[in-house]
Amino acid sequence: MKLTAPIVITAGLLAGYADKKPPAVPAALEPGIGETLAMMVPARGVQVYECRAGRDGKGGEWVFVAPEAELFDARGNVIGRHGAGPSWEANDGSRIAGSVKARAEAPTAGAVPWLLLAAKSTGPNGAFSEVTSIQRVNTAGGVAPAAPCTPATAGTSARVGYTADYYFYTARLPWRAL
Repeated sequence: MKLTAPIVITAGLLAGYADKKPPAVPAALEPGIGETLAMMVPARGVQVYECRAGRDGKGGEWVFVAPEAELFDARGNVIGRHGAGPSWEANDGSRIAGSVKARAEAPTAGAVPWLLLAAKSTGPNGAFSEVTSIQRVNTAGGVAPAAPCTPATAGTSARVGYTADYYFYTARLPWRAL
């Protein structure tokens, strides 16, 4: 049997994660019954916020703009990045875009919520091209700044550090269902 590039690349991303099990999450964040865990990828980066003035010209609020994070393999090597959309791109060029299906408050104060996202491939075949769902769990940090957002500071941005684990799921193949 000849291995194709996406299988070889995925195998490389999975190195060191073979013993990882899906995380314990609230029921709303469970992937579909027809999905199986493909890989777990730690991420480290920032959540970007912008101070936007209130419509009435009084006060303002920090508005989430986008994540900017690097994705790592078990050895700590950068294997891709996470960005606006939200989107994930592996070093092999494969990309997916996500849309939030469910969210739950993080069990740790000051951490961005845990999420379940539906995924759709938006790039060439590779490590991420078969991903159907993503869980963001084990978050730390990343919440909007505590500093006030006022009309005087409108337009400023803040980059708040965060970490998370992303669990990538693919459709369960019939031979895996046993």
